[in-house]
Amino acid sequence: MKKTNIVFILVDDMGYGDLGIFGDGSSKTPCLDKLVSEGVCLSHYYTPSPVCAPARAGIITGRYPHRTGAIDTYEAYGVDRMSLKETTLADIFKKNGYRTGLVGKWHLGAFGDEYAPRGRGFEEAVCFRGGWSDYFEFKLDDNGKKRIGKGEYLTEVFTAEAIKYISNHKNEPFFLHVTYNAPHFPFQCPDEYMKQFRETGKFNDTLATLYGMINCMDKGVGEILDCIKKCGIEDDTIVVFASDNGPQLFDKVDRYNCHLHGCKCTAYDGGLRVPAIVKWPGKIPADVRVHDFIHGCDWFPTLLEACGLPVPAELKLDGRSVLGALTRHPDEYGRQRCWQWNRLTPVSKCNAAIRDGKWKLLWPIINEAMQVPADADILDRKMKQVEGYPAELVPYDESFRKIPDPFPAELYNMEDDPLERNNLAGKYPDLVKQLTVDFESWFEEVEAERRSITR
Repeated sequence: MKKTNIVFILVDDMGYGDLGIFGDGSSKTPCLDKLVSEGVCLSHYYTPSPVCAPARAGIITGRYPHRTGAIDTYEAYGVDRMSLKETTLADIFKKNGYRTGLVGKWHLGAFGDEYAPRGRGFEEAVCFRGGWSDYFEFKLDDNGKKRIGKGEYLTEVFTAEAIKYISNHKNEPFFLHVTYNAPHFPFQCPDEYMKQFRETGKFNDTLATLYGMINCMDKGVGEILDCIKKCGIEDDTIVVFASDNGPQLFDKVDRYNCHLHGCKCTAYDGGLRVPAIVKWPGKIPADVRVHDFIHGCDWFPTLLEACGLPVPAELKLDGRSVLGALTRHPDEYGRQRCWQWNRLTPVSKCNAAIRDGKWKLLWPIINEAMQVPADADILDRKMKQVEGYPAELVPYDESFRKIPDPFPAELYNMEDDPLERNNLAGKYPDLVKQLTVDFESWFEEVEAERRSITR
């Protein structure tokens, strides 16, 4: 029996409103719009975290990000590192006779060869290992060799590498993770993609560039899908498309996101509820919307089940298979889910949420918990510009932060109020109390596991 291939495409900072089919007419994504019509579109898909590295850790391990140690984005401090004890999807597929490849952004360990993707189950990897990259003057790890950009556009490079990988391995089962960094900053794009948006006169230059970045990425997705078809493996390949977290809506790229509350970095749905599409011809229906509540940690067991592979008994997964939802078989997916993110050491009830059925309890951001050392952003930018800098992880001190008590919790009925406009905490104090207890228990558990990690 022929094994099923996986092509998992993960994009960076893209919201529902960035897809033409769901947008306000600003963004142009004809290839993704076509993919929606060919597969199942998840209308209630939630990422594991509202920022890059933790979200990726949750997806690739099937476990809450805190458990993995990947809790923030600053790779110079090592807080993006995914613990070496974690088992990745690539590890499992590789052990079961699959070829495994990564093309794109890694962001789960920039320092130490053991943290690189080729040490985490991927046989081949063409990537940059940090949180962002210049799109023209890039530095890639090309299967252990340094590769410097010479004017090529990075999104197009990643598309070409993905097509090459699929073509090389079309006759054997493979798991390919394509992780575009578009439309994450820096906002850079060839004129051919941004021109149509700039000429409308509706957008500032930065937003026109961002829509051009999305348009280029969309074209790349179309080329990858065409390659799969030309290789004759379309019916044997599951294609997943998803965003790692909600869109950046601050500075000059504030844009339409279907009126969801919040954006990237926040625990409101604008930061967590993101686009996701699955195509598997003949196995799941086409042009269908699935409204089940699905979480990013669910990909791990779902894809293994779809490929007929067992989840190792020793793994403590937080995700559960939602294959039944994708194939439209009745099931219940009302399991509690939790989120929490701030800078550096996690702070309970800061930018945190718990979802239980239709109810979502949320604690807003505590600004003091978002403070970082004065040199953090300078260091982060210098890492991308100076070869070999810094030579090793940089210690950091966050003792200057004085964290006040959390803000009062907010309660939302997500069935009646999906835009999180009507805070019902005062009306249902007993429910607030119970969900608070449940969240505190979750936070204590995952934080205890994080603190036990030895690097």
